[in-house]
Amino acid sequence: MAERSISRTYFIRGRVQGVGFRNFVQKAATALGVSGYAKNLDDGRVEVFAQGTAAQLEALEGELYRGPRWAEVRGVDKEESTSRSGRGFQIL
Repeated sequence: MAERSISRTYFIRGRVQGVGFRNFVQKAATALGVSGYAKNLDDGRVEVFAQGTAAQLEALEGELYRGPRWAEVRGVDKEESTSRSGRGFQIL
């Protein structure tokens, strides 16, 4: 029996813009088989919408806390989201 797909939206705070964070997330999500997107917000945070199994999203969440080399992640807020259609992981 296949695991059920779930969706979450993450909001990452800290020095996460201008440091390759969205590219980092795209690579991690693609490697994990997670679909969704990453985009910069006007307030300096990065929003990540992710869709996959609970195990995939847990692994991605760990990567969000780590971030790329030059990032300084100060916090990750998450909320459950409704599923959306689409495949792959995009940078918006």
